[in-house]
Amino acid sequence: MSATSSAQAPAAPRNTRSRVILASLIGTTIEFYDFYVYATAAVLVFPHLFFPSENETTALLASFATFGAAMLARPIGAVFFGHLGDRLGRKTTLVASLLTMGIATFLIGVLPTHAMVGAWAAALLLLMRLTQGFAIGGEWSGAALVATENAPEGKRAWYGTFPQLGAPLGFIIANMLFFVINHVLADPAAPGQPSAAFLEWGWRIPFLFSAVMVIIGLWVRLKLVESKAFEQTKERGAVKRVPIAEAFKSHWRALILGTLAMLATYVLFYLMTSFTLTYGTRPGDAPVPGAGYTYNDFILMLVFGVVFFGIFTLVSGPLADRFGRRRTLLVVTAAIALFGLLFVPMLASGSTPMVMFFLALGFTLMGLTFGPMGAFLPEMFPTNIRYTGSAVSYNVSSILGAALAPIIAVWLWTLADGSPIYVGLYLTGAALVTFVSLLLTKETKSVDFEE
Repeated sequence: MSATSSAQAPAAPRNTRSRVILASLIGTTIEFYDFYVYATAAVLVFPHLFFPSENETTALLASFATFGAAMLARPIGAVFFGHLGDRLGRKTTLVASLLTMGIATFLIGVLPTHAMVGAWAAALLLLMRLTQGFAIGGEWSGAALVATENAPEGKRAWYGTFPQLGAPLGFIIANMLFFVINHVLADPAAPGQPSAAFLEWGWRIPFLFSAVMVIIGLWVRLKLVESKAFEQTKERGAVKRVPIAEAFKSHWRALILGTLAMLATYVLFYLMTSFTLTYGTRPGDAPVPGAGYTYNDFILMLVFGVVFFGIFTLVSGPLADRFGRRRTLLVVTAAIALFGLLFVPMLASGSTPMVMFFLALGFTLMGLTFGPMGAFLPEMFPTNIRYTGSAVSYNVSSILGAALAPIIAVWLWTLADGSPIYVGLYLTGAALVTFVSLLLTKETKSVDFEE
């Protein structure tokens, strides 16, 4: 009896649920931690220490240019790590991408400034930022595949939200760490502004701290076992010699539609983080005025909003599993288009409760649009090019929707003499492009992941 029962019992999962969740979550948490640390430093530190200029806006734009430069390296990383992931396996590739990203982030924390080495400081910062982008190009897709290829039947979108949850977690860890350091090193003579100690050495701590997170991430990922879907692809001899060539030859439509489907998500993401931080902390009497909050006050407001990001990222998974990825994303994208019209009456209202409601609403939409992408993009491609296809779509979209977003937003902001009206219309336009691309896609909920 026991032998018969044992034979009929379902096979144990190749990776336990806790291992899948932690392995997919830890990498993207580190990825977005690194992003937010750099984004915060790009506003507070780098314009002063790496791009000194008599014109404050010029220094800020130069800093944001290096911020966006990483997005240019991400598609290259997507092709490189996608190739490794589709040929050698997800586990090896995830370890390599995480290690590369961790080293680059740590090295930013020990870079010399412009006062020490002149223009070499900006060049070295750019090099490290490009290395970060190269590594991130392979990180997200691998994490999403670990989650979705190990998901139980009917719960793929739910499992796909766990790597997405790394975005709000990374934000909270990074910005609270900056908040504490800035508070401890605050200068009583200049409340709300970065102190001399913060600009001299305090800003380096968050970059150096990333080494601890990377070590934990590597320990978790080294315990992973390859997914059943990938192993079956190898057994059938279906592994492609050049996955990127196959993706462009047979799945070019999915590449284009997947890229455009992520556009509104990326634009909203970067406007709600880097632009709102810039606008919120710019003095109201500056040549290009902002909301006039202190850095510490506005960071706490952002953290309040990001809590909604995390909650609704998880909420989006069951919704997408029940109603489908396409239908869920169409409704949320329409809401994002309307949200773009609220930048002036809410963000520029001068009312703190209204600004906080704006942040909560924007980050709620962010969670609802970002969560389903963890399943939606991988489901658009077969197993033998899934890593490459989803990585390329995700990261090419980062150029269109992320690399340009901070620069375009600052330009539109200055063009309107401090009003964010054009910034909001920019978001609405991106949402309309995404909405059309979603109309042209098919529902992927029932795709067989073992093909």
